[in-house]
Amino acid sequence: MTTQDSGSAPKPPAKDPWDLPDVSGLSVGVLGGTGPQGRGLAYRLARAGQTVTLGSRDAARAEQAAAELGFGVEGADNAECARRSDIVIVAVPWDGHAKTLQSLREELAGKLVIDCVNPLGFDKKGAYALKPEEGSAAEQAAALLPDSRVTAAFHHLSAVLLQDESIEEIDTDVLVLGEARADTDLVQALAGRIPGMRGIFAGRLRNAHQVESLVANLISVNRRYKAHAGLRTTDV
Repeated sequence: MTTQDSGSAPKPPAKDPWDLPDVSGLSVGVLGGTGPQGRGLAYRLARAGQTVTLGSRDAARAEQAAAELGFGVEGADNAECARRSDIVIVAVPWDGHAKTLQSLREELAGKLVIDCVNPLGFDKKGAYALKPEEGSAAEQAAALLPDSRVTAAFHHLSAVLLQDESIEEIDTDVLVLGEARADTDLVQALAGRIPGMRGIFAGRLRNAHQVESLVANLISVNRRYKAHAGLRTTDV
């Protein structure tokens, strides 16, 4: 008797990893959107046609920054930014990470959250990685936001390049981590909206620490070579 005769269903073909969803109609909020990284991400996504809201503790400051960016970007306080967005990028400073997320637990419930925070310290030798108690900034976010779908991405992008209006494409890959493929596919697709970028799945959240920590190495590269280095994954 063959396997087919025994009544077992044939195994479905593997999903094409580049078959990603259309995210063009989703709205994106950026917490910490008035800082260099958040502002740069907001600019690139809005320039690519995404609906974007900048979030800040100070709504007036967010509105001013949004007006400066153009491309239909709107500004709001962090809570309103979270409420009106389908996807929320966390780009706040590490020292305010936990407090910010704790205060927005209700507004972020049910949302796809992308944490791009890098826990780093600095001394006279340069940048070095910090190890949060939860393991990483992304894992801390997941612990603080049990009703949200937490992913990690956008860690290795130069804020200088993101904000440079003369640059049409940013030649880099974005490592994406998360627990559910449906969520990481959405984040990969969002990264791919920015010309020159690709989103690459890089594992579950337990692997986020080394991804966040690598930024310390990139800072050293950039200082030595006066560059704005990013990452490219070969053979993918």
